[in-house]
Amino acid sequence: MKLIQNVFLLGYMLIVGLFFICGVGLIVLAGAETWDALNPGTGLEVRKRFELILECVGLLTIAVASLELGQTVLEEEVQRSVNISSPTRVRRFLSRFLIVVVVSLSIECLIGVFQFMHGRPEYLLHSAAIGVAAAAILATWGLFVRMNVEAEKLEPHSMREVVAEDKEVEG
Repeated sequence: MKLIQNVFLLGYMLIVGLFFICGVGLIVLAGAETWDALNPGTGLEVRKRFELILECVGLLTIAVASLELGQTVLEEEVQRSVNISSPTRVRRFLSRFLIVVVVSLSIECLIGVFQFMHGRPEYLLHSAAIGVAAAAILATWGLFVRMNVEAEKLEPHSMREVVAEDKEVEG
C-alpha cells in the first residue's frame, strides 16, 4: 500500500512540476508578445498592438491559473497528503480550484468583448457564452458553499483538524 501511495505522490509532484513549467513558459511568451506590441520599431498599427496586448493578458491569465492549480495540488495532495473526506476539505479544495476557473473565464470573457466589439462583433455571442458559463459556475459554487456550511456543522472536529493542518503547513 505504501508503494502505491509513493507512486501517486510522485505523480502529483510531476503534475506540479509541469504546471509550473507551463506557467513559466506562458509568462515568457507573454513577455515576448508584450515586447512586440510595445516595441516602436515593429511599425505595427495601434489596433494590432492592442490585440497583441489583449493576447498577453490572456496568456498571463492562463499562466496564473496554471501556477495556482500547481500550488493547490502541491499543498492539498503533497504537503497535506490527506484524503478529501470531510466537508471542510472538499469545500476548500473545490473553492481553490473554482476561483481560478471563474476568474480565468471572466477575464477571457472581458478580453473577448474588447477584442470582438470593434473588429468582429459576430463573435460577441461566444464571449457572452463564456461570461454566462462563469456566472453559472459562480452561482452553483455559492450554492455549494452555503449547503456545505450546514454539513460542516455536523463535523466540527474536521474543521479543527483542517485549521491545525493549516498552521502546520504554514508554520
